[in-house]
Amino acid sequence: MKWLLLLTLIALSECTSYKVPLTRKKSLRQKLIENGKLKDFLQNHQYNIGSKYFPSEATTLMSDQPLQNFLDMEYFGTISIGTPAQDFTVIFDTGSSNLWVPSVYCSSVACTNHNRFNPQKSSTFKGTSETVSIAYGTGSMTGILGYDTVQVAGISDTNQIFGLSKTEPGSFLYYAPFDGILGLAYPSISSSGATPVFDNMWKQGLVSQDLFSVYLSNDDESGSVVQFGGIDSSYYKGTLNWVPVSFEGYWQISVDSITMSGEPIACMFGCQAIVDTGTSLLAGPTNAIANIQSYIGASEGPYGSMVISCSTIDSLPDIVFTINGVQYPVPAKAYVLQNQGGCISGFQGMNIPTFSGELWILGDIFIRQYYTVFDRANNQVGLAPLA
Repeated sequence: MKWLLLLTLIALSECTSYKVPLTRKKSLRQKLIENGKLKDFLQNHQYNIGSKYFPSEATTLMSDQPLQNFLDMEYFGTISIGTPAQDFTVIFDTGSSNLWVPSVYCSSVACTNHNRFNPQKSSTFKGTSETVSIAYGTGSMTGILGYDTVQVAGISDTNQIFGLSKTEPGSFLYYAPFDGILGLAYPSISSSGATPVFDNMWKQGLVSQDLFSVYLSNDDESGSVVQFGGIDSSYYKGTLNWVPVSFEGYWQISVDSITMSGEPIACMFGCQAIVDTGTSLLAGPTNAIANIQSYIGASEGPYGSMVISCSTIDSLPDIVFTINGVQYPVPAKAYVLQNQGGCISGFQGMNIPTFSGELWILGDIFIRQYYTVFDRANNQVGLAPLA
């Protein structure tokens, strides 16, 4: 009987863990370049990653363009909403908590080129009179809240609250390679108190473990995954190192130090970092990033990007994040982004309120090096080098 119970639990664990394939596509920046729009975009809009994490301070932080944090995003997955299903391409974003997609009520230019949810075509949709406004910079996505069944990699998440956009600021989102955003951060930062998708999954017993994990492929267009309810040890080597979450809002952790060539270059007395799949770069305080740019020989190029000679990549040092006593090196081939136009730095400065202290964002550049587990049950993040 004991073995039968064990086998049943193993089978349950295996069948209640689900992988969402992520596709790597051209980023919004690349699409703007192809359409001759990037120069206009950057000349007319301030770009500050920090506005994502401090939306109430956005005016002070000099950021007037919403959703700019997704300018360099390349990883996207497909979900469906309603009965019958209506498909949407979304960013799985651990730096926000709401699910929203464009709707047929949206007349903004950005909506015209994307899939739009039509509640009248879903037999399971339940409308509300509640409105939602999600700030990205000083602009915001405004819309209404509704409930419907959300399908995520075979998981049927019923009665899921989500936003149906009515306005999406920024005509440049017309070129965005995604329709909406599926937030995976804590409920405490969810706009309008909406229950996040993963929380709803867990409450309904749809996954066997109260955690999800992320694997981002370095090179391939396919192979990246978000796994709900499980951990796949084939994606990493060694053991997972666990780091306590220091603030249960974002997936925020404490960092001991940041060094290059064995010398401290930032985070001299410890600092905080947010592990964010919804930000592509490595971001930090403006002064610290300026020091790093100088150290690696990056100079200002077209449209504000920091250009590096591709021939220097092999000679540049790792940047090493020491977290909970463990070193996590990120090599130059990871933090220097190579494209058809040459090589640019993957470091981005951000203005943040002084009360927040020294804050860093460990985006996809970091996550491409380390398999990452987001453990809600124990409020911790697991990290291990990719296999």
